[in-house]
Order: sequence, then C-alpha cells, then structure tokens
Amino acid sequence: MTDIPRAHRVTIADVAREAGVSRTTVSHALSGQGKVNADTRAKVKEVAERLNYRPSARARSLRSGKSQTLALLSSMPAAVSAGPSQLGFFTELAMGCARTALLEGYVFVLAPPTEAADPVDLLDIDGAILLEPTVDDPLAEALRDRGIPYVTIDGPSSRAGDDALTSDEAGPARASTASTGAASKWSIDLHHRATAQLLLNHLLDQGAAEPALLVSRSLRGAQIAAREVYAETAAARGFPPLIAEADETSGEDGAFAAAEELLAEHPDIDAVLAPIDTFATGAVRAAQKSGRTVGEDLLIATRYDGLRARTSHPPLTAVDLGLEAISGAAVEMLVTVLDGDHSSNATVVLDGSTESVARDGGDAKPAAADDTGSAASAGSMGPVLVVRESTAGRSPDRSSD
Repeated sequence: MTDIPRAHRVTIADVAREAGVSRTTVSHALSGQGKVNADTRAKVKEVAERLNYRPSARARSLRSGKSQTLALLSSMPAAVSAGPSQLGFFTELAMGCARTALLEGYVFVLAPPTEAADPVDLLDIDGAILLEPTVDDPLAEALRDRGIPYVTIDGPSSRAGDDALTSDEAGPARASTASTGAASKWSIDLHHRATAQLLLNHLLDQGAAEPALLVSRSLRGAQIAAREVYAETAAARGFPPLIAEADETSGEDGAFAAAEELLAEHPDIDAVLAPIDTFATGAVRAAQKSGRTVGEDLLIATRYDGLRARTSHPPLTAVDLGLEAISGAAVEMLVTVLDGDHSSNATVVLDGSTESVARDGGDAKPAAADDTGSAASAGSMGPVLVVRESTAGRSPDRSSD
C-alpha cells in the first residue's frame, strides 16, 4: 500500500523565514499585538497571504487561554437517555445550542452521557451547558474543579423566586437571584413545575380518579417538581397519593418492574404520570402485561415529546417544551458569563412560562394530534401539551359495553 504524501502545511516559521523576521514578529504582526512598525507589519501580512498561511487554532488557544469551544454535558445515565430515543432530548437541545453558539463565534461540541469516563477531562472548552444535573452532580464538580464556567438547564437552583426582576442580558425573560450550593449561579428553567401540573391536570380532566406517579429516585429538578406538584394536587383534589420509584440506571426495565408492582397492588389506578419517557414506555409494557388497555382504562402521559413518545404503542401524550428557545437562551447566558458580565447570575424563565396550551389538532381522535409548530414559539408561550392516544379515555360507546 502506497502512502499518499501529505500536503505541506505552511507554518509560522515559513512566514518568518520568507519575510526575514522572527516568529515572534510574525505573531505580533498578524495578531495586532506588540510593537511592530507599519512597513514590517504590511510585509508580514503580504507574505502570509501569498503563502496561504492559516494560524494554528491549537497554538492560538495556547496563547490566549481560550478554545472558543462550548459543550453540552449530561450525567443522565444512558439507560434513560439513549436507546430507542436516539438521545433525542439531548441532541434536540444540542442543535439549538450549536446554532446560537456558531452565531456567537463559538464551536459547539456534544459529549453524550457515558459511565466510562469523565468527559470534562477529554474536552478543551471555555464553558459548558449542563443538562438536568443532580444536586451533587459529578460533572458540576468536575467543571468547578477545573474552573470552567457553566450554565445549567433545569438545575437544582433553577426556580425563579418572588423577587423577580428584568434581565436585559437574558433577552425576553424574567430573572431572580438563584441559590448557590451544588448548582451553577446561572440557570435556565425548563418549566418543570408548570409541565408537571399541565400533565396531571390533563389526566384528571380526562376522567382519572386515582392517578399514580412513576419517577426516578434521583434529585433532578424535573423529578423533584413532579413529586411536589403531585402531592399538592392529591391533597387539593382528594385522591390517594400513589408513587412508584425506579433507579435511572435501570431504565425501561426498572420502570416496567416498578409499574407492574404498582398496578398489581393498586388495581384501581386509572392513570400514570411518568415524567421520564423511558419510564413511560416501561409503564406501557407493564399495563399491557397486566391486561390493561392504555388510552382506555389506563391513561399514561410523559414529559418530553420526543421519539419515544411518538413511536410508543399507543403514542404517548407529552409536552413540547420549547427546547429551541431554551437552548438559545442557555448559550446566550453562557456567552454573557464568559464575556465577564456576571450581573446575569440569575435564573431565567422564558416569558409566559406559567402559561400552558393544550394542542390536539381539533381532530376527534387524539391519535391525529397536530405535531407541527415552532419550538421557539412554544418556548415563548410555555409548555405545550400534545395530546395522543395514551390519554384518550373511554369513548361513550365503549363505556356502555
């Protein structure tokens, strides 16, 4: 096998030799730093252009201490974030982040969840966006240890307080001082309480009298919010609180086992709210094994309107979280922090996040739900319910059987 000769890359040494100056002079002439007279600067630039010299990004990074690179990170186990969903939630956020990062002059990288290695040690980044960290998240600790600024999406401190104030840096948002602790000082709210309430209200409106909650044992924001909203609603509406738990690392199989046990012990359960989509499909399996008909005598809803929700049998009612707007806001906040404007040490909630919208396309059958719509508009309006077959409820002709 013949080796293909590699084209010679013009180096700073080549430019210095051709221009008859030192490498330091070339560096200063091209970067605008240091003291270089106008004639020498013009000559160096002419030589560099003629030789088609392109500065080394690695060398530039070493000199400046900046890589112009941002990353999206998550400690969510692959058992719930990968598999059939194809990292949908993670990659949908990443696409929105990358679009905004490029416009801000940054390279954006995606570091998928992995138990094999700490991705922070593998990356040369200026800042990071940390997705749904736990209270004592190992990635947050690694970022802090390396002095890398980060913004969280749905972090432990991403709850806006009553002392809200306008944040010009965050764009169309309202902000409040965030608590510190294990979380970043900068956080984007993922509408976790509004989303949980929207889903639970929908199940009750569809006729559920004894809805149950299926959550992970983690202390991630969405799980904590779901527990709180469920307990508050159970007390207010007078139904018995029934909660099943599974470890995130057990994925769909763990959720299946937990849901199977829950349904066996409490046969009167007529609805299940499972915020994690992997857990929701586990609940569907458990329901079908127990002889229940999902969408008729057992309603099931989940939080993220992703591939799992759409391809489940039956398709799952879920929520359009407006991830495009959320991801863009996260990058803009991170860039503001990196630029040194720490006045944005705040939690951001996109305008109207307390509002919610139900969307079913106007068709009599929830299976025909309208899945169109702009994620950006959804983000500006708050969570949008996408109604599908899994919460259809008994039709009048079936209830008389």
